[in-house]
Order: sequence, then C-alpha cells, then structure tokens
Amino acid sequence: MTTTEAAGPPVTGAETDHDRGVHGYHHHKDEHLKRLRRIEGQIRGLQRMVDEDVYCIDILTQVSASTKALQSFALQLLEEHLRHCVADAASKGGEEVDAKVEEATKAIARLLRT
Repeated sequence: MTTTEAAGPPVTGAETDHDRGVHGYHHHKDEHLKRLRRIEGQIRGLQRMVDEDVYCIDILTQVSASTKALQSFALQLLEEHLRHCVADAASKGGEEVDAKVEEATKAIARLLRT
C-alpha cells in the first residue's frame, strides 16, 4: 500500500460487501434505477395533466398511483437495508447493531408518517 492509499476499516474474519462500502441495494441497482425512471415518468405525466387542465379526480388517481410506486420502492429499499446493513452489524455484534436498528426504526417511522 502506498502512502496515498487510505487504509480501510479493520476487518476480522471474512470481509463483507458492507466492509467494502457496498450498499444493500447495490446488487439490484439497475432494477431500482429503472423503477425510479418509471416513477419519474409518472410525475412528469402529472405535470402534463395539470398543464392540459385534466379533471381533478383523474389527476388525484395518478397522484395515488405515483405515491404507491414510491412507497413500494421505499419498502424494497428498507428490506435490502435490513438484510444487508442491519444483518451485517448483527453478525459483528457490539454497539453498531443497536445503532443500525435505531436507524432503521427511525426510517420506518418516517415512512409511516407519509
């Protein structure tokens, strides 16, 4: 290792994806981006509907569909976080697991408020 390279975190046992800075959604990144682009299209459709003076209820129906799509994406991301980040912390033990569980709990609370 040269002096310009940063040393990574100390690793005990086998190094995990999480140790290498790989997030839980990494393995499904292309699918997530495709899904987000589809949601982006729904939002642009909402803008078009307003611009074209579409009936209010029709716009609200599209808002509902867009909201459901975002909620579904959020739940998938949360599941991946639990399976990857929280599970990694749990396997290592210590205070990190408590921090990750608290972090996930707060994220769930934010999702429930929406």
